[in-house]
Amino acid sequence: MKVALVHEWFNTWAGSEKVLEVILSLFPDADIFSLIDVLPDENRAVIKKGRVKTTFLQKIPFVRHFYRDMLPLMPLAIEQLDLSSYDLIISNSHAVAKGVITGPNQLHICYCYSPMRYAWDLQEQYLTESGIERGIRSAFARYFLHKIRIWDQQSAQHVDHFIACSRYISRRIWKAYRRESDVIYPNVATDQFVIGDTREDFYFASSRMVPYKKMHLIVEAFAKMPNRRLIMIGTGPQFKRIQKIATPNVTLLGYQPFPVLLSHLQRARAFIFAAEEDFGIAPLEAQACGTPVLAFGRGGATETIINGKTGLHFHEQTADSIVDIVEQFEAMDTKFDPQVIRSNALRFSTEAFKADFSRFVWSRWDMHVTALGKANSGPRLVSEKVA
Repeated sequence: MKVALVHEWFNTWAGSEKVLEVILSLFPDADIFSLIDVLPDENRAVIKKGRVKTTFLQKIPFVRHFYRDMLPLMPLAIEQLDLSSYDLIISNSHAVAKGVITGPNQLHICYCYSPMRYAWDLQEQYLTESGIERGIRSAFARYFLHKIRIWDQQSAQHVDHFIACSRYISRRIWKAYRRESDVIYPNVATDQFVIGDTREDFYFASSRMVPYKKMHLIVEAFAKMPNRRLIMIGTGPQFKRIQKIATPNVTLLGYQPFPVLLSHLQRARAFIFAAEEDFGIAPLEAQACGTPVLAFGRGGATETIINGKTGLHFHEQTADSIVDIVEQFEAMDTKFDPQVIRSNALRFSTEAFKADFSRFVWSRWDMHVTALGKANSGPRLVSEKVA
């Protein structure tokens, strides 16, 4: 069996790449395809330079700096990948990877993190955050997103089986594509995150500082709680904005290596998470350290955090809601048990993902082979008999 793995783009080694790494461990001889490969050398422990087969977008000078602006060309580019010699195609997709062209004798399984967010229900949010909600640029953007939506919906019909990264995303896949999907949660490196020895009196948050992560809301909340301490790790486009509104009880550490992140997760009183995520790995890394999570109660957090046992949910993305949930957390009579919290995180371990994903792929492959056998042994067409 010849296997192809299709990934959107390689520019960093983060959540979806870590999932691909596990899939690659199951199919180590698979060929890898992507729109572009601009991984820095320090991230090449798994994907060696030259292994990835790329598209014509790779040849555009300095594409690493503006590849996201190439969205109108991405459907065309992904369709130019020649996968005709492969038996099994696995696409690792949150944008266009699932749009590769496959034939009737090939099995295409898509691991989907989300239908293209900026083309579907989050279009207005993305346009607003990009500062193009009005005017001629907005008109052009809306036109291209309209075209992308049509292509996205059509290309989804050529996938044989969808796997969603959460029940939340399974509902979005149905809404956008009218396709059923099975849920297999992404892998979390729970073996790297363990319970520490001590707890200290501070709250903790870590994330890329981009608008939808709502890190600024957490800082605004602690500005209203000057007697409580907040430590943040992370950097990004909003770092300077957050730096300006940070009060003396808020410590911004910027980017930090893994040992520093782990130490803070182990020592924090609680981890705060204000984003609406498709899945959300950070809250599970905190739980693997036995740390309770105070999270916005929408998206993947409703599936990974057990309210009242491994953390608490708040239900509005506002600073006041974060203040309220911190006060509720501190007023609780019962203590959160670190071992119970960690046990919940272990449900999402790498080994669990590997077993579930492997079982799914091989069961669908057996069904595919059986169906091919029946098709090939069936009656010939009238035209074939005449010929």
